[in-house]
Amino acid sequence: MNHEAIDFRGAGASANRGRNLRLPVPSAIPRLLAVLLPLAAHAIVLAAEPVAASNILDLQDSRQVTTVSIGGAGARGSARLSNLNPRINRWYVLALDWEGKEGTVYFHLENPAPLHQTLLLDRDMQRGLLVRTDLDEFACELWSARSAEQLEQARRSGLSYAPLCDGRFFLRNQSTGYRTTRELVTEFLRDRVWGGEKIIGIVKDRLARDAHLESSSARPTAAQIAESARGPLPALMDAAQSGLRPLPAGLGIELDAPTRGGVAFGRWYAVKAAPGVYISVMQAGLSAQSLLAGYRDRVKPLDSVESGAIAYLAAFDLADHRLGFEVGTDHPRVGWSERSLPQVRDSELRGPDGFDSITPLVATGIVNPLHVSRTLATFTGGFKRSHGAFRYGELSQKQRGSHYGWVQNGVVFSSLQPGLATLLVRDTGKVEMLTWQAGDERTFAGIVHARQNGVPIIESLAASGDAVPGSLVGNWGAGNWSGSAEGEQRTVRGGVCLQESEAGRFLIYGYFSSVTPSAMARVFQAYQCGYAMLLDMNALEHTYLALYRVEDSAIRVQHLVKGMEEVDRTVRGVSVPRFIGYPDNRDFFYVLKRQENEP
Repeated sequence: MNHEAIDFRGAGASANRGRNLRLPVPSAIPRLLAVLLPLAAHAIVLAAEPVAASNILDLQDSRQVTTVSIGGAGARGSARLSNLNPRINRWYVLALDWEGKEGTVYFHLENPAPLHQTLLLDRDMQRGLLVRTDLDEFACELWSARSAEQLEQARRSGLSYAPLCDGRFFLRNQSTGYRTTRELVTEFLRDRVWGGEKIIGIVKDRLARDAHLESSSARPTAAQIAESARGPLPALMDAAQSGLRPLPAGLGIELDAPTRGGVAFGRWYAVKAAPGVYISVMQAGLSAQSLLAGYRDRVKPLDSVESGAIAYLAAFDLADHRLGFEVGTDHPRVGWSERSLPQVRDSELRGPDGFDSITPLVATGIVNPLHVSRTLATFTGGFKRSHGAFRYGELSQKQRGSHYGWVQNGVVFSSLQPGLATLLVRDTGKVEMLTWQAGDERTFAGIVHARQNGVPIIESLAASGDAVPGSLVGNWGAGNWSGSAEGEQRTVRGGVCLQESEAGRFLIYGYFSSVTPSAMARVFQAYQCGYAMLLDMNALEHTYLALYRVEDSAIRVQHLVKGMEEVDRTVRGVSVPRFIGYPDNRDFFYVLKRQENEP
């Protein structure tokens, strides 16, 4: 086949990015160094500032772009295909231009088999794309000599993922993400009503702060529960706290063990018919006294409410599961956060990366239907962009306000910022949690998904093996923990941590019914997590986690907390879960059962 030349930077790349310096003949080098060294020092200073892009495609440094002429005697034009990250090989953008027609038409394509097939443009193929697999090639006609009728038909299908070329790849279509009544009212107040943010704060801090509080005052008995030989490490607790307590009424997931006699807080219980998934119940005040007495310079003392507030935790064995990430139809956005300070904003830029729209990309807010049959769980992602930047502290003065970054399918939506807590997935399938540092961009090529959300709750393990709380856990402003201006931080919160031991690597999601970051830190310390971070907060829809099981060709849904079922929609009397049953406006993670021979 005769292919066009490939531009690895792509049309529209900024002129000041990716330039190569051509050195002169050796005899001229000494003279030139005297000129270049001062310039190099200046360039290093400039490199510390984020690079601005004209659009989201311009932000993809490794994208591969191919252009060919299309059409015939009746109409001529050009087709441009961009593989946005060839190493990940999942997302493409097809751009069609026709002579005599105004504007470029874009189509966002998804490759469901990135390890085994690639999409190509070829000058011999005037009306579509080639799909090259490990074994063969398929020609896919997508447009006629005058219009992109097949593509437009897929766009009008109403499907978030419209199949093309007999299902070999998909067109991603924009849809309206579902919002709960609470979210609709909140966004109306925030966007349309003067002083609306203050009204939201009053409701959140004074009326709804403990709306989801669960507590337990039952005294422990002497009974002991045997630990699972394969499950995660149990929580560190004093011996006097290790007995049975009644199973909290709010738990919505069925355990694979009798619980009439109660459960041992801090221990893990296998989930029924879900190998590699475990549930635990905990209270921050039950953590070992040695933990509660430590790191007082970082963690604030717990009040009586959050000490007894119930926390539900779900652990996923990463040997059995893979983690995915999907951006919501509306959130998080890519413009400036209202929290970023005026002095760090560049008035010539529409957002911290230079743009305020993800066009021509499409955010579907729903799992690809090809993955639904092996989707085991979903849970809500992080803050919206409106709160996803710093107003106080050192990070507010850096990187244009240190807006939280995220990556989906190898494509950067918002640049990952140094100093921020980051949950990421590499192309090997490995899940990592870390504080992103300057220079980590050298390892970016292998990142499939990433989501930043503030600063760490647990930042490392000490040489002793103790989990070390983040340095800003007790600092409301500099940590951007949200809450009220008076520093009232106790509310329902969700977070995630990574636990590693001889038993394996476990991703642990935690739902906390009414706590501050300090109480979250004590719980994650107790579970010996090497890293932990906040996700979202303030409502059940923002701290949502659901498990799925196929029974009799129907999907059975179990929620970590029973009240979360109210977030799902009901259609003709049947509950339809968010994230896999209909598009949602919020970003989320999904857990897949690992397939055989899958990395």
